[in-house]
Amino acid sequence: MTRRRQQMISVSLCMIVKNEEKVLDRCLKNVRDFADEIVIVDTGSEDKTKKIAGEYTDKIYDFPWTDDFAAARNYALDHGSSDYLMWLDADDIVPKESVRRLCALKEELPADTDVVMMPYAVEFDEEGKAVFSYYRERIVRNKRNLRFKGKVHEAIPICGKIFYADISVEHRKIFCGDSARNLRIYQKMEKNGETMDSRSLYYYGRELLFHGQYKKGKEIFHRFLEREDGWLENRIDATRQMAYCCYGLKQEENALKALLCGLAYDVPRGETCCDLGRHFFDRGKYEEAIYWYKQALHAKKASRSGAFIQEDCYGFLPAISLCVIYDRLGQKEEAKKYNDLAGTFHPFSPYYLQNKVYFEKGHGVGAKQTA
Repeated sequence: MTRRRQQMISVSLCMIVKNEEKVLDRCLKNVRDFADEIVIVDTGSEDKTKKIAGEYTDKIYDFPWTDDFAAARNYALDHGSSDYLMWLDADDIVPKESVRRLCALKEELPADTDVVMMPYAVEFDEEGKAVFSYYRERIVRNKRNLRFKGKVHEAIPICGKIFYADISVEHRKIFCGDSARNLRIYQKMEKNGETMDSRSLYYYGRELLFHGQYKKGKEIFHRFLEREDGWLENRIDATRQMAYCCYGLKQEENALKALLCGLAYDVPRGETCCDLGRHFFDRGKYEEAIYWYKQALHAKKASRSGAFIQEDCYGFLPAISLCVIYDRLGQKEEAKKYNDLAGTFHPFSPYYLQNKVYFEKGHGVGAKQTA
């Protein structure tokens, strides 16, 4: 039974920062409207980060960087004194509507809530609409057992009473940092013989893939999938990432096998269906491609599972791909139908608009399939 709240909760915003002078003010100017306390932990800034932070709070602490994100974040959480603790990155934005809803949440949150899950939007289209997002444990009760784990890609293991709030936080980078930092930390852990849990193996594999180390990445994903304690959504996604490693190694059959293995874990995700559609499309097997792209259109998003959701894999991408395929098969009416469908998802997409012009002139499809 859910307990009703008798009074408004207090929230401490706890952040770690380093050389964030270009984005910190942008982040803090909105959050001060709902945060009762702002805690800033600096891990070695050499710019004006601490000066900017001082305009919003006097709770600024130094923490020597030790290649351990969880340690730094937990140090920040330890200094929070409110009922609940919230974390953000300096290049995150809490939109004004989300600020309004967070203020309301402070009055309405059920009293027995331990963890508040919120959508985290990390990629956006040309219209500013989120196309890649997932739920994160954004606000937690101020309890010692609710702390981050993991030197890289750290997370708070979820436990207790969970509350899902459709209040988005947006990750809006304006510059790229040290892209190899995370990989170096994992490699250092491996070199030092440190035990990696399943989550660390999964993200280590992703870092290796991102840096083009396909052979090693495939090996790490294989090790991860052999474990029985891996989170379901990570296991499904790992089969896709392993497939990408196989493509990089020119092992096309192994790539297909990896994608098909992902279907064994749960109902097909739109992302996997689109990968399968692309696999067959690239090899001219259009009937097979049609099947998988249509499956993607009917797939249900596992949004609240915490899975990485690529919005276009449930609408625009399969629709525009089916448009191209049907055009190549000479089925112009079907091609136009799916281009029109694609336009309902992204009405300003250059792919959709180019195709629209061609159809209006009575030609075939002008745009190519998108990635």
